Amino acid sequence: MTETAPSETVGDGTGPQKPVQLDSAADYDELLSAHDLVLLEFITSGCGICASMEPVLSAVARSAPGAVATVNAGLVPDVADEYSIRSVPTLVVLRDGEEVARLDDGFQSAETVVELLEAHAAA
Repeated sequence: MTETAPSETVGDGTGPQKPVQLDSAADYDELLSAHDLVLLEFITSGCGICASMEPVLSAVARSAPGAVATVNAGLVPDVADEYSIRSVPTLVVLRDGEEVARLDDGFQSAETVVELLEAHAAA
């Protein structure tokens, strides 16, 4: 796992300050066990829209509840297959390990992503 370990949290204890890059299914399992609310961004190498989402996800990770993670669908296909990822970028919100929302229609603003996370932050 790169960037930030899943257990490193922001001041309010809700999630990592930076998006976590999940490099394996084990990283994914560790992240889910450490956080109730998780945003997964599925990307692929060479995806221009995915690259343009990097600063958005960094801003979201600093301000939104929960953990934010990036999964390269080509490098971690088991996780991508679990969510039937067919296009990138795809954002999947998990609450207690279960999918509760998905955005798979291209670039999203930080405001849209934060609103989506906040809508699912309270159980």
